[in-house]
Amino acid sequence: MLDNVDPFIGTAATDLAPPLGLAATWWWPKPQVGNTHPGATSPLGMVSACAYSGAYPTGYGLYSKNTEGVPEEMFDRLQASGFTHFQQSGTGAIRKYYNYVRVTPMVQPLDELGQSWALTDEEASPGYYAATLDTGIRCEITVGAKVAVHRYTFPESSSGRVVIDMSMGGLAVELGRTVPLRAQVESMGMGRAQGTVVMEGVPLSVYAEVDSPGWRQMLWYDRRLIDGGTRLDFDSIRHTNLRPFGMLFRGNARAGQTVEVRLGFSLRGCDQARDNLRRECGEDGPSFGRVRSATRSRWREHLDKVRVDGGTPSRRTVFSTALYHSLIKPCFADDESPFWPNSGPYAFDVCTMWDIYKTQLPLLAAIAPERSADLLESLIRVCEEEGNFPIGYRMARGADRFFRQASALAHTAIADAQALGRAEIDWAWALVHMVDDLRRMYGEDFFEHGVVHPITHTLDLAYAYQCTARVARALGDRRLARDLEEKAKGWVNAFDPATGLLRDSEFYEGGKWNYSFRLVHDMAARIALAGGDGTFLAKLDRFFGYGAGPVTQPGRRPQPGEMAAGYALNRFEGLNNEPDMEAPWAYHWAGRPDRTAEVVQSALTWQFGTGPGGLPGNDDSGGLSSWYVWASLGLFPVAGQQLFLVNAPAFERAAIQMPGGEFVVETSGLRDNPIGSDGLDRELPAQYVQSATLNGKPLHATHLSAATVHRGGRLHLRLGPEPTSWGSGNRPPSLSDPSPPEER
Repeated sequence: MLDNVDPFIGTAATDLAPPLGLAATWWWPKPQVGNTHPGATSPLGMVSACAYSGAYPTGYGLYSKNTEGVPEEMFDRLQASGFTHFQQSGTGAIRKYYNYVRVTPMVQPLDELGQSWALTDEEASPGYYAATLDTGIRCEITVGAKVAVHRYTFPESSSGRVVIDMSMGGLAVELGRTVPLRAQVESMGMGRAQGTVVMEGVPLSVYAEVDSPGWRQMLWYDRRLIDGGTRLDFDSIRHTNLRPFGMLFRGNARAGQTVEVRLGFSLRGCDQARDNLRRECGEDGPSFGRVRSATRSRWREHLDKVRVDGGTPSRRTVFSTALYHSLIKPCFADDESPFWPNSGPYAFDVCTMWDIYKTQLPLLAAIAPERSADLLESLIRVCEEEGNFPIGYRMARGADRFFRQASALAHTAIADAQALGRAEIDWAWALVHMVDDLRRMYGEDFFEHGVVHPITHTLDLAYAYQCTARVARALGDRRLARDLEEKAKGWVNAFDPATGLLRDSEFYEGGKWNYSFRLVHDMAARIALAGGDGTFLAKLDRFFGYGAGPVTQPGRRPQPGEMAAGYALNRFEGLNNEPDMEAPWAYHWAGRPDRTAEVVQSALTWQFGTGPGGLPGNDDSGGLSSWYVWASLGLFPVAGQQLFLVNAPAFERAAIQMPGGEFVVETSGLRDNPIGSDGLDRELPAQYVQSATLNGKPLHATHLSAATVHRGGRLHLRLGPEPTSWGSGNRPPSLSDPSPPEER
């Protein structure tokens, strides 16, 4: 898996084969770019590092801020003014952009710091990034969990320099710059320096070691060297008085001479930053190869949790890269919280909770269960210390919680973890916070009136009440569980019985139709509310474009009228946008898993590809990539319901290392459908499950419990070119079922 990863996928504007069939009817309202970066990362690690141009939103690449259509370019070439640390991954406009501590190798005077040079000969693999500046300097970067190591190979020069800019932060877009509030930088001699900058209320400390024998080291301020100075202190920095500052190492460079820069980071001071550096880099000089090898091994260990057989080389590349992108965020910085002094897990960059709770968090629970438990422990601690479960949480004090986007989403992951019984969490204490959190933000109105606008928050909160009720019932508090379950029935208040769709309201990144087919906790009642199977299926078919003609996607700078006409289609937004990415599986509850197969195969075939333009939209911290992973495996987790749905997979065989053992999905009769049809002039017909067995016994249901999947087993799916009645009479469980059907 490791050798198939291409970190460049998603870094450029979407460039996929023109879709055919069903996928041609889907309309894309959001930016047509993955917004990923190819920089060095460690699995779920604290630190990332990449070339910095100032472009949106990671700091890497070409593009200006974009919210819809084809992104516009800021530059006419790939370029960099240096290499920064702490990047977003696949997000949109979330306001905080990081890109702290820029390291710039130069052969020019310090006055030219901030100039950008063309990038050529880029290379990237998990844990490694390299490029050549047109100054002739070859630049290589690797990272560990809390460290970054840079290696620069210089041309012959009498003015070689490595400049560390501590004042850096943010992007080169309007209002994208981050300004430190306070800072301290100290030169300690012998190639050592350290400093702390308070960015967005967070004290980020760095301890630096630079192997550059014979070079001088100096501090600098406002691009002027401070000869003989050993310390800079800034007690109050504002936009109006900010001048760049940092540390510098300079001297004669021989042709081919390498300079290694080792950086340890911490949110708890320079001493801990130094300890982090020693722990990962050792104390005996150059460590680039050692750190790169250790990080590559960690990536191999994580990526090998899922193995697939069959498929074209292109499909294996897209799948492996999707798994890689799913494991970049959140960032874990154990014992590093700057907000509470205790040791223990601290997680940040939970940047798009409204996307990742459906796909990525269940993936972490499956293949990285220890980190999944750490994330929940961290979120509970955030709730305890800061007042509520965050909807978005970044490395920033008073972090924006995006309460407008969604409500009470952490409850789903907590309920799933409690049901599986593997996370060592104080569940009684977790329940206290789950219950309290239900009354915060929009929750108070929901508690009082049973409905709240934006109407999607009614669905969020009703779902969270049901998840919390499950935890309460598991802990033996039946009275609390009954009270919560009564409130959970409020999901029905979100729907208009006359239309079978959500009531008119404001919607975040979508419309009424995009949110109307969410997988609520009582899908049987939801379908009945819509008028029964026939009416519900007719609406789903309309939503997914059955019988509709191809649409034209928004181009660059789409006009308001063009966007309004697109929204008026009331159409599935494909995987360009995530609000409706679970909707294909709604067919399962209506007895038509064959329709799920058709929609999902169309998405896998036409909406993902190789190369920088291989994603249909923002990856959103791995939420989109995790969807691709699950869909390719023929499984889909229903977050908060301890349930997996079964569908035709994209690979002949897949083995997933679950917490309780290996779960294998194998097929017979699979015919590969190449990504983008590899230039074929027609779309190959979908494949459908004809029959299934679980551990050798017939499986007539289209679902499995999460416990079944997590303890391992063997699922065999016989596929064919025509739909059958498999699964149509044994639907996934719903809350109103008189007795939920058993797996058999």
